[in-house]
Formats: sequence, structure tokens, C-alpha cells
Amino acid sequence: MIHQNESCGTEQIFISYLTCTLYVLEEWTGVECLGEYLNYLIYLIWLFMPLLIGFLLPLVFLLLLYISAIIVHIYKRRTDIKEGHLNDFWDGARQMLATIWYAHARIWNGYEVHGLEKLPDGPAMIIFYHGATPIDFLYLLATVLIRKRRILHLVADHFVFLIPGIQLLINVFHALHGSQEECRKVLENGELVVISPGGVREALFSDENYTIMWRNRKGFAQVAIDAKVPIIPTFTRNIRENIRIVGGQIKLLRSIYEYLRLPLVLLYGNFPVKLQTYLGDPIPYDPNITAEELTEKTKDALQCLIDKHQKIPGNVWRALMERVSTEKQDNE
Repeated sequence: MIHQNESCGTEQIFISYLTCTLYVLEEWTGVECLGEYLNYLIYLIWLFMPLLIGFLLPLVFLLLLYISAIIVHIYKRRTDIKEGHLNDFWDGARQMLATIWYAHARIWNGYEVHGLEKLPDGPAMIIFYHGATPIDFLYLLATVLIRKRRILHLVADHFVFLIPGIQLLINVFHALHGSQEECRKVLENGELVVISPGGVREALFSDENYTIMWRNRKGFAQVAIDAKVPIIPTFTRNIRENIRIVGGQIKLLRSIYEYLRLPLVLLYGNFPVKLQTYLGDPIPYDPNITAEELTEKTKDALQCLIDKHQKIPGNVWRALMERVSTEKQDNE
């Protein structure tokens, strides 16, 4: 123990630098037993570190977007415009980013796609269940771009176009605002359009029971009928175990979103769970079906995919164990 009349510089007693610093702090603050308080603080930090990391890891998704945006800007400045116009100027950038996203998908989530052969060579509309983030869409986009050399045109929520710094990235991958006329033109050009009728509402307020939340949205069905294209229901297993929502079941926060469109919830997780995207059987164009009937038919098909490939309720630990499980899943 160090007494007040002892000096940290005396040769008779060896005192570590940390002990000296602690003694000086006690003298300066007038707080006795400061070391015990610091030990308690360190204990709390270690105790809550997993919780802190859990809330920080979802930022990896945002970081991935901004890294992609930076790569696009660098590509634009360094690529010879004349050389780029031999094909599509942005082909190289898209392939580069697709490779990065696919590598991330395989390493972090052991990502797999089942039923890719169900994508037609011509136009089609892909309808998918929306997780807390659209990370599975980026994974699917990368996979289709690499294996099929085709671009998925995503109908994005309006707030996505307001995120600073990623406008060029959005344009490079031809994200759509979602008007029926815009989607119809893309389909008539023979392209693939991806829509989540549940949108942000489904992302924020669905839960581990994977409840489909479309309300009365049926515009996508009318577009599919007008463009005479098939609809392909798509679902990603364990997508809600990848990133979870805090506050999604609080009625006040739900009301705030409905009236002000403010998503006042917290995200946590980005767990390295096993993610597998399943493409269902195409629902062919039928000239005799109404938009309401096609909407219900699509919803039923998506629900069948969820019932077949997802264990309800979802469980993070089980989804993590699927990364190392060698047994064939009984619902594939």
C-alpha cells in the first residue's frame, strides 16, 4: 500500500507505472479505492461488450454499401470512356461489386441459392419476403449477375434514394422508384424486376414468425398482367435471424411509422447465420385472372415457400448451427 509520504520515485520500493497513475488519480479526484471502481467498470465493459457489438454489426451492411459507392466513383474516374462504350460502361464495375458481395455472402453467411434455373431467359417479376435489411437481395443480385449475366432491377423505397453518397451506385444497378409505368417498361425490355410488396413495413414489423405484411398492395400484380410476365415467389431462409429488430412490436413506434414514415427502431445482430434463397415455381401469365386474384395467388405461393423452408419461430442459435451442420435439412 502506498502512503502519502511515499514517493513514486523512491528506489527502495518498486511501483508499477499503472499503480503510480492510479495513485495520482486518487490524489487528484479525492476518490478513495479508485482501483476498485475501475475494476468494476472494466467488468461492466466486458459484460456488455457482446451487446455493444450486436448493435454495431448491422452497420457492416451500410459500410458495404458505401465501400461499393466508393468503388463505383473510382471506376468512373479511372476507366477509359471510349473503352467502356464498347459494351456497357458500367459492366466492369457491376461485375467487380458482384464478386465482392458474393464473396462476403459465402464467407459470412454461407449463402446459397436454390432454383436459379427457374429464372426464364426473358422478363419476369420476382416477389420476395422482406427481412430487416435487403442484404439477401444484394446476395441474390450478385449471384444472378455472376451466373446468369443479368441485372435484377429492384424497386426500392423512396427513402433509399435520399441516402447521401450512394446515388451513383443506385443508378449503376438501375434501382426503380416503383411506379407501374416504370416497372412495365423495364419488363417490356425483357428485364427482371424485383419487388417486395411488404416493403419497409414488413421489414420493420414482421417477426420471427415470418408474417407476410402486404396490406392491400396489388399494383405489382396489375403490372405483371399488363406486361404478360410470370411471377416468381422468392424467400430467404433465416433472413430474420440475420438481423433482428428492437421495438418492432411496440404499438407506439408502429403508429409513428404509419403516420410519419419514421422507422424508429434499433437493429442488432448481423449474425453469421446460414442464408439460403429459394426461388419458387413461376406463376405463369393468365389473361383471365384479376389483379386481386393474382395477388392472393402470389401471397399463397410465398407462404408455401416459408412453410416449407423455414422453421417457425425462427431461432438465431439454430440458424447459426446450420452453418456447421452436415445433415441434409428435411425441408429442402
